[in-house]
Amino acid sequence: MNKLGDIRPSPIAGSWYPADPEELSRSLDKQLSLVSPAVINGDIIGVIAPHAGYIYSGETAALAFSALKGLEPAIVAVISPLHRSYPGQILTSAHQAYATPLGPIPIAHDVLERLDEALSSQAGIQLSRIRNDTEHSLEIELPFLQRVLGQPFQLLPLMLLDQSQMVVESLAHALAATLDGMSAILVGSTDLSHFYPGPVAEQLDAEMLSRIKAFNPAGVISADDEGVGFACGRGAAACVLWAGKDLGADSVEILGYANSGDVTGDYASVVGYGAAAIYRAAYENA
Repeated sequence: MNKLGDIRPSPIAGSWYPADPEELSRSLDKQLSLVSPAVINGDIIGVIAPHAGYIYSGETAALAFSALKGLEPAIVAVISPLHRSYPGQILTSAHQAYATPLGPIPIAHDVLERLDEALSSQAGIQLSRIRNDTEHSLEIELPFLQRVLGQPFQLLPLMLLDQSQMVVESLAHALAATLDGMSAILVGSTDLSHFYPGPVAEQLDAEMLSRIKAFNPAGVISADDEGVGFACGRGAAACVLWAGKDLGADSVEILGYANSGDVTGDYASVVGYGAAAIYRAAYENA
C-alpha cells in the first residue's frame, strides 16, 4: 500500500465540525477570536481540552489551544479516551496519517515504536494498532492544532480503553521518557461530568478542575471512584499531568469552564467542559 495514501478517513467531519476547509477555518478562527489568549508565564508542556462538537465546546477548546498559538513542536501527542471497545488497553492508529479537512497529519510511527518498547519494558503493556476507528475524542482536537501551530507537525495518537491508574501512569512515564529532549506538546482530551443538572454538574466539575489545578493526577483518577468528580477522559487528563511533571512542568492554569447549557439554554442535563495549560513556570531572579 502506498503510505501516502494510507490515511485514516474522518468519520466526524461534517457532523462534529465543518467538512468544508474554508468553513472549518472560519469556524476555528471565530472561536479563537472570541477568547482572550492565555498568558502563560513559562514554557507550555501541554494542555487539556474538551472534545464535544465545536458548537458545544469549541469556545472552551479555543481557550486551551490559544495558549499554543505560534508554537512549533515537531511532535504532538494527543491522549484521549476510547468510547468503543477494541482489543487492548492502549490503542493507536495503524494508518500513516489522520485526515482532516485542513489536510493530512502524518503519524510519527518511529516515535510510536520507541514508546511501545519503553512501555513494554517498563510495564509489560503493548500498544494495540487499529484501523478505521470511529473515535471522535482524539480527532476533534486536530483541526485546532493545525490552525494554531506555527508549522506542520507529526502526530502521536494514543487512545485509552483502560483508564486505571497503573495503566495511565505507566503510559505517562514511558511517554515522557520517549519524548525527553524532543520538541513536543501534550494534549489531554476530556469532557467533564455528563448529564447532571447544571448546579450538580458545576459542583462535580469544580472538584475535578481543582484536582487538575493542584497537579494531582492520582486525584483525577480517584475522583470518579469517590463519586465527587467525573471526566470521560480522566485517564487522558491524568496522563498529561504525570508526563508533564516528568518533562519538567510544575504548574497548571485552569483557563476556562463551561457546560452545554451555556449554549443550549437547557440546564436540566448538561455536559461539562474545561480547559487547562500545563507548564514550567518562569521564575524571576530574586
